[in-house]
Order: sequence, then C-alpha cells, then structure tokens
Amino acid sequence: MDLLQAILLGILQGVTEFLPVSSSGHLALARALMGRDLVPGITFEIVVHFGSFCSIVVYFRQRIADILRDLFTSFSLSGIRRKEYLYNQNTRFCYIILLSMIPAIIAGFTLKDPVEQLFLNPLFVSAMLLVTGTLLFLTRFAGNLPNDVDAKRGLLMGFAQACAILPGISRSGSTIATGLYTGVNRDSVANFSFLMVLPVLAGAMLLEVLEVMENGMAAEAIVSLTAGFFASFISGYIALKYLIILLKREKFHYFSYYCWAVGLAGLILFI
Repeated sequence: MDLLQAILLGILQGVTEFLPVSSSGHLALARALMGRDLVPGITFEIVVHFGSFCSIVVYFRQRIADILRDLFTSFSLSGIRRKEYLYNQNTRFCYIILLSMIPAIIAGFTLKDPVEQLFLNPLFVSAMLLVTGTLLFLTRFAGNLPNDVDAKRGLLMGFAQACAILPGISRSGSTIATGLYTGVNRDSVANFSFLMVLPVLAGAMLLEVLEVMENGMAAEAIVSLTAGFFASFISGYIALKYLIILLKREKFHYFSYYCWAVGLAGLILFI
C-alpha cells in the first residue's frame, strides 16, 4: 500500500467511524475493490481507529478531564466527601462506561477469528449495511425523550457496540439508535456513544502494539500507518463535530439512505 492509498483509507476511516455508516464495512469493501493485499489487515485498521480515538479525546477533552478529576478525587477522599464524588454525575458516568465495555470485551475475545473471516466477504458486509440503514431509519420515530444514560441503558448500548464487531454494522449508528430507542435524550446519547468506545479502542490498540513490537514492522509500513493515522484523526474530528449537530437537529436517519444505497450497490457488484 502506497502513501496516497494510506491517506485515502485514513480519511475513509475517520469519516465513517463517526458518521453512522460503518467504518469497518467501508474498509472491507474498499479492500475488496482495491485488492486485498493493498491494506495491511488488522494492523492498519487498529492504527486508523487510534486516529479516531485521538479525535474523540480532543473533541471531548473538557468532559474527559472532569470525569477523570472526579474519579481520582473519589479515591483520595474519605467519609462523606468521598461519597459525594462517588455518586456524582461524572463518576457514575465513568462506571456506566466500564459496565458497557463487558459485552464488547467478551465478543472481542470469543469471536475475533470468525469475524476476521467475514471482513473478506463483501456480500456479507453489504447485507449488514442494509441492516444498519434500517436501524438508522427507525430512529426517526424515536423522538427526543428527556432521560439520561443509566446502568440499564448503558449496558444495552454496550450490547449494541458488541454487535458492531460485525463488518457493516455501524458502531456509532447502533449505539446511538439503541440509546434513542430506550429514551435517552440526544445530547446524552451522543456523549455516551463516543466516550464509551474510548476504553475499547485503547485496549485494542494496546494489544496490536504489543503484537507489532513482537513481530517487527518494515519502515515502509510505518510511514503508511503514520499517514493513515493523521488522515483519520483530522477527518474524524470534523466528522464528529458535524454528526453531533445533525443528531441534535433530528436528521440522524438521513444516513439510512446512504447505507441502503451502498449495501445494494455492494450486493449487485459482488454477487
């Protein structure tokens, strides 16, 4: 894979990671169209996902700083003051994120090998894009209820995130749709959907870095991965910013038409 291809695929990942159109599905279809040898497998996908990770951290930097401050403060205090921090909004939010990680961790460790094979099946990916489109379309009927994310809703969004291990199922689309279906307001569901993925991405990136350190990597591959990272980071930040605007304006379901179009085109092209 040359430098231009790495940049283009990094932009593709950054945009589709946050827009609810399945970044993994698009990368799988791009690999099928461009040639399977042009994308260095899971390593490239993890690196560009890390670019997306960094864009989330930068965008939500103030909220993340507040959550971490209150969490660490709760460990350093005692008595009544400690209880105040243990049960405040930021600390509870952090614990719900940890709870939501459980389904994704189980799915990642038990389904990794069979799911990697599905990335090589463009027909399956196209069909899953049709499923994603349907999930998104149904959000037009969800309204904007006043509830915040609680443990039950957070766990349900965690199951939706675990399902997004399948290529073609949008992680942001499925988690946001699940939150809206369960009555979470649009501000809270957007914040939780993007912050809940941070520990998952961080863990996946750590495992991949350890594997790369063990096996080594050619200098050419490092250049391509670096370019893909920055392309994903910049494009991801822009996409995240405008997705939240569209979500608040109740135009989230518009992406369903795109997913249906790409899914149908994929079925026609690869059948």
